[in-house]
Amino acid sequence: MKGVRNYSQEWTEGGEFRFNRLDLPDIDNESVFRVNAPHITEEETCLFHRDVRSGTDYLMGLHGYVQQALAEKKGAPVVRFADGEYAFYCYTLGCNGLYRQAESVNAIRKAMPLHIEALKRLAAGGKMAPLIFPGNTIRRRKRSLLSFMGRSVEEPSSSSFLDFLRANGIALTGQNYVPFYVIYAYLTSESFARLVDGRTLLILNSDFNPEACRSWFTRFSSRPRIVFTKIPAEYVATRWESMRDVILEQVPVATDLCLAGAGVGALPLCVDVADRLSIPVLDAGHVLNMMNARQDKSNGVRLYTLRKQPVTHPIKRP
Repeated sequence: MKGVRNYSQEWTEGGEFRFNRLDLPDIDNESVFRVNAPHITEEETCLFHRDVRSGTDYLMGLHGYVQQALAEKKGAPVVRFADGEYAFYCYTLGCNGLYRQAESVNAIRKAMPLHIEALKRLAAGGKMAPLIFPGNTIRRRKRSLLSFMGRSVEEPSSSSFLDFLRANGIALTGQNYVPFYVIYAYLTSESFARLVDGRTLLILNSDFNPEACRSWFTRFSSRPRIVFTKIPAEYVATRWESMRDVILEQVPVATDLCLAGAGVGALPLCVDVADRLSIPVLDAGHVLNMMNARQDKSNGVRLYTLRKQPVTHPIKRP
């Protein structure tokens, strides 16, 4: 395996984006660092648009985007992209990590026109949240056993994903970009819990634990009306076109906001549900596992999902 070149300099040299530490005052990442590999600390540095000063500004901007969509009753999809998506858009079965996303490379190829169209719709009116930090912008190549005469191929990365966007005429801009971990921080915040209080919240996922979900919001003194529509646990990314109408017919019309957990399939799902119901639809992923008390499905805790505990001082007795 050989490093080819660092993509971060090329991406940021124009000045529209820069790398900056994602500081959010009440987030406790130290607890996550203690149970993960040391290099995970690199992911606290992410891509910032030049018009955004701080992580808090991104958080407030996302909250405002969702609030406005609720007020105006318009579709607002928010979708995250990371290693699984990067592998999928490189047409590799490396996308099958924690969950089965694709049956074969051929299945990925057949589904790709649907994904490209969904990406264009997302970029035009939604929010794209790719995981981009200096460590995953380095281009690397490896020998492919399947390629002719063993030629090397580029490994999936945020760089390959950005190349994929460019090749399909899709631009990452200050309007449609938000850092990956801002989504986690927002969905686990008191601001989000207060926003859904008293509203109808739809959960689109393969699992649903009503009691655990209600308890999640109750600790914020929030009581949304939670409804659930089940989706398959696998292959949504490659089979969405065939299952779309059946699932959309089951979605309650009187829904205010939706959280989805569909792996790589979250892209077409979020875009279609947002359009159909004219509501915000957020790709929640790991946060839904947290709400369902099933963090084990994500192999443990993730960055920007835990809050610092308030400091308590012992009472001094006379």
